[in-house]
Amino acid sequence: MRIGIANDVPMAAEALRRVIAATPHHQVLWIARTGLEAVRMCAENRPDLVLMDLNMPELDGVEATRRIMDESPCAILIVTGRPQDSVNQVFRALGAGALDVTATPMLAGQAEGGGQLLAKLRTMEKLIRHSGGSQAMLPRATAAAPEHKGPGVQSLVAIGASTGGPVAVATILAGWRAPPDCAVVVVQHIDENFADHFVKWLADQLVMPVRAIEHGDKLLGGTVMVAKSNDHLKLDEKLQLGYDAVPREYAYRPSVDVFFRCVAQHWRQDAIGILLTGMGRDGGEGLLALRQAGKTTVAQDQATSAVYGMPRAAAELDAAQLTLPLPKIGPFLRSALGGR
Repeated sequence: MRIGIANDVPMAAEALRRVIAATPHHQVLWIARTGLEAVRMCAENRPDLVLMDLNMPELDGVEATRRIMDESPCAILIVTGRPQDSVNQVFRALGAGALDVTATPMLAGQAEGGGQLLAKLRTMEKLIRHSGGSQAMLPRATAAAPEHKGPGVQSLVAIGASTGGPVAVATILAGWRAPPDCAVVVVQHIDENFADHFVKWLADQLVMPVRAIEHGDKLLGGTVMVAKSNDHLKLDEKLQLGYDAVPREYAYRPSVDVFFRCVAQHWRQDAIGILLTGMGRDGGEGLLALRQAGKTTVAQDQATSAVYGMPRAAAELDAAQLTLPLPKIGPFLRSALGGR
């Protein structure tokens, strides 16, 4: 991959350059010392991937990400000192279009930090390749099962999101208390090392309780339940939630397609599937499986998507009954399901 580095700290930029130079698969295209310079360099010489720091002069990483995604869209990985100390900034950057986040390797401890960064680069390369370039991914559907009811849960909202998803999820659920017989499950493409931070951040944005899903959990009414593993979230015939590494070849982990198809196969009650902003094609075929199973399906529109990849895949398959701008998805949920 051709990689741009946006970091104003010389030692950090050099650590990133050395990690990239140590592998024949990647090359450093340029190094920007300010956010504004990163925006300009993306416009002049667009890379496959930008390694974006959060704190830079002239324009911080959040605004630089927003500008790049508006003017010269490309894949962006947030690489910053201690991501856990900048949770709000991280999720603002993810909402602006960044794909993921990882810690900056230090020159002194490059064996460990460099290995983590290279693993992220392999994942990014796979996502970009499967997307057909800098922006836009694919799997299949299944059949029916005997009727089961969750303990008190009669309706389910299944939400899938990727690039720009954290802010989009918070927007549609803000201020709403789902009815006690309605469960909300969120599958957001995010590294498991940062999933707990996402849960805490989302809980700060919402009035509903938010919890990470543990293997073996049952659906909980009136609660937002969030996938927290790099393995795929599944719902089995006993309506029990769990994680599974299979299918291993899927670039997106956890896969929205996998969970949506499980809901289509095993959930016999009312359900609404919502596919939000995201790079690639994950979720399109799963949303189609939900529609074919008689569930209500919604996709975010192009104008309000940070990246119109996943919703576009749903549109191409005619998987969404409704295509709505982000500000109208929350009101639609309230009118369809009630609650406070």
